[in-house]
Amino acid sequence: MTNDAGVDGAGANGAGSRETHERGEARRVARVVLLDPEDRILLLHGHEPADPTRTWWFTPGGGLEGSETREEAALRELAEETGITDVTLGPVLWRRVCSFDFDGRRWNQDEWYYLARTTRTEAAPTALTELEERSVSGLGWWTSAELSATRETVYPTRLAGLLRTLLDEGPPSAPVVLTP
Repeated sequence: MTNDAGVDGAGANGAGSRETHERGEARRVARVVLLDPEDRILLLHGHEPADPTRTWWFTPGGGLEGSETREEAALRELAEETGITDVTLGPVLWRRVCSFDFDGRRWNQDEWYYLARTTRTEAAPTALTELEERSVSGLGWWTSAELSATRETVYPTRLAGLLRTLLDEGPPSAPVVLTP
C-alpha cells in the first residue's frame, strides 16, 4: 500500500463517489475521531480483501453520498460502521489528501477528520457495504498509550502523537493539514 489506507468501503456505494473517482478527482471523505469518556479513540480493523494478512486500524468514516455535507456523512458513516448515533460532533481537527491502492484500485481522497464525543462504548456495525464486509474485521477502543506502543499499522500515520496533542492541548484553532 502506498501512502495511507483509509478504507471505508472505499466508495463501494454512492454513484457520486464512483463518478468522482473515474474523473480522477479526489473523493471527498469525512472521518470521525470518536472519543469515549476515558479519552479512548474508536478504530476499525481492516484488511486488504485479497490478502487478509495485510491489516491496519483506521478511524470510522467514508465518502459523501449525494448532496450530503461532510458533517452529515461523518454522522451517517459513524452510525453505519459502529452503530453509535449518540454523539456530539465537534470541529474539524485535521485534513489530509492521500492516495493508496486498495481492492485492485487506486484511491485519491480528500479527508476531513471531525472530533466527536460519546458516552456509549458498545459498538457494532449496522450497515456495512459489500466491500466493507469483505475488508473490516472488527473495531476497538484504544488509549493514547496503546497507540504509542503498538507495532500495528494505524492510519492516519502519526495518530498516536496527534491524539496525544489533542488530549493535551484541545482541538486546534484551525484544521491541521497532515502531510503523507
